Amino acid sequence: MEEDKELEGLILKYTAALKSLETQISILLQDYEHKNNYNPVEHIKSRIKSYDSATKKLISRGYEVTAKNIEEYIHDMVGLRIVCSFLSDVYEIVKIIEDSDQITIRDKKDYITNPKDTGYSSYHLLVYVPVYLIDGVHLVEAEIQIRTVAMDFWASLDHKITYKFKGEIPEEIKEGMHKCAEDIHALDQKMLKLNNEMQIIKDDQEII
Repeated sequence: MEEDKELEGLILKYTAALKSLETQISILLQDYEHKNNYNPVEHIKSRIKSYDSATKKLISRGYEVTAKNIEEYIHDMVGLRIVCSFLSDVYEIVKIIEDSDQITIRDKKDYITNPKDTGYSSYHLLVYVPVYLIDGVHLVEAEIQIRTVAMDFWASLDHKITYKFKGEIPEEIKEGMHKCAEDIHALDQKMLKLNNEMQIIKDDQEII
């Protein structure tokens, strides 16, 4: 009974943290668009990791399934994914979040500059979100993933393949996915170059 109560309290904190994070990110991006006449975001997805996923993760790491261990050892219970058009947008959004007074960054991992061995690319921020409850302010961990549309497509396909083969992916499929990741990286670079060229033309027209 006490464990259930702790779990309910934890879910409350995660729900509040997600709402707070969504609101703050939305405000920051609206402010950016207002000041720059440009919206760098294609879409945003958010979620709270399911209890089943959390328990599987704890068990795989050799931890007892308790609310305390979920809070201590699982850092991505609260997740937000920001998908944008161009590579430059990714780093612009990272800077926007870094400059925010409401979100504290605990750690960051640039899997775009340094992709995972699988070919996975994305920019991850592990952050603290303040949640205001009756007993005071709680800093709740959340993970923000920032990536391009092309990277998001690859990651979605990789997730489906991993699920289909239950993690035991045939070597030829792995090689194919890694090649696709390289192609997607090249595509992102080409799209970035094209966007830069369009911006130069636009700036020249405004001068005239």
